[in-house]
Amino acid sequence: MTPTSLRRWAWVHTWSSLVCTIFMLLLCLTGLPLIFHHEIEHLLGDAVEAPAMPAGTPRASLDKVIESAKARQPGKVVQFISREEDDDTIWYVTLNDTPLANEGFKSVAVDARTGQVLAEPKVGEGFMYVMFRLHVDLFAGLPGKLFLGLMGLLLVAAIVSGVVLYAPFMRKLDFGAVRRDRSTRVRWLDLHNLLGIVTVVWALVVGFTGVINTWADLMVKLYQYQELGAMTAKYQGQSVPKVLGSLQQSVEHSQALEPDMTLSFVAFPGTAFSSPHHYAIFMRGHEPLTSRLVKPVLVDAVTSQITDSRELPWYLTALLVSQPLHFGDYGGMPLKVVWALLDIATIVVLGSGLYLWIARKRASKRPSALHAPADADATAAQATTGATP
Repeated sequence: MTPTSLRRWAWVHTWSSLVCTIFMLLLCLTGLPLIFHHEIEHLLGDAVEAPAMPAGTPRASLDKVIESAKARQPGKVVQFISREEDDDTIWYVTLNDTPLANEGFKSVAVDARTGQVLAEPKVGEGFMYVMFRLHVDLFAGLPGKLFLGLMGLLLVAAIVSGVVLYAPFMRKLDFGAVRRDRSTRVRWLDLHNLLGIVTVVWALVVGFTGVINTWADLMVKLYQYQELGAMTAKYQGQSVPKVLGSLQQSVEHSQALEPDMTLSFVAFPGTAFSSPHHYAIFMRGHEPLTSRLVKPVLVDAVTSQITDSRELPWYLTALLVSQPLHFGDYGGMPLKVVWALLDIATIVVLGSGLYLWIARKRASKRPSALHAPADADATAAQATTGATP
């Protein structure tokens, strides 16, 4: 690689890194507690727990679950009902003023065995909510998500260019060498490069899947326009029925259609994931991968009869597969610990990259910097001092 090409890669690496570093540090810092959000919610006393009951205790009708939730929030309409993937003892019912309202949510946790209300979890407040919103959209909605997506693309550019620069820089050094007998700046440079190359695959996966997640709202809108629009074409113009049919029967019919799947969540008529005349019942598989993929079943909200069911389009499948890879929540506590350690290592890489760039700028103002060597190895070394994989 010639000095000219090295300088070009160095320019890409330095400026893509500098532009996104502060935001990537924010995402890493907020992402760390999100990895352990279940454990933190239990520690803070925010988690809802169902009382212990004998195995095989019968489940309450979903119609009773809905009635219990609506009794706690009179005047509200149900938007969604869902449950945790690893806990089938609690239904979470989301209610709002109108089916399409996207603010002012109320949540009611209902025991899936007795149909009794367990709690009304707080929505839109608390430590974990602040961490989540900062991590997802900077409290700026869709513009914030798209902005973070752009920062993610710059991170990917920084990682790729950092890998390109790593080879010529390490040509005369052993892999993983940290020159402890050199200056503080050189030691941090070696540590920066070591942690950067060790975490490069993880950083690429998390960075790229993070970019995909920032496009989630746009993907859902495309799905609504194309797929959902085609599935509900003959119901166009119909309003939300005043009296809805049995949700329990609707779910039972969906379960009969997909016997190898289980219920994930239900979107009620008029919400963004359904039509004004349908329950959208989303089924999921049981395996580690298929449990993240859902298949929508549209059920007439008056007659409880199935009207359509199709596989999700490829872009929503990619979104759903990317989410567990991004958050590391598909392998239990061991994987969470690994994700946390890699996150901390990335924080060190980002912070050291920023420090090295500042130190290089200061050094360049000293007279000795005017006589620095210009060979390929020196160019690579200077390039990586502004690096943040």
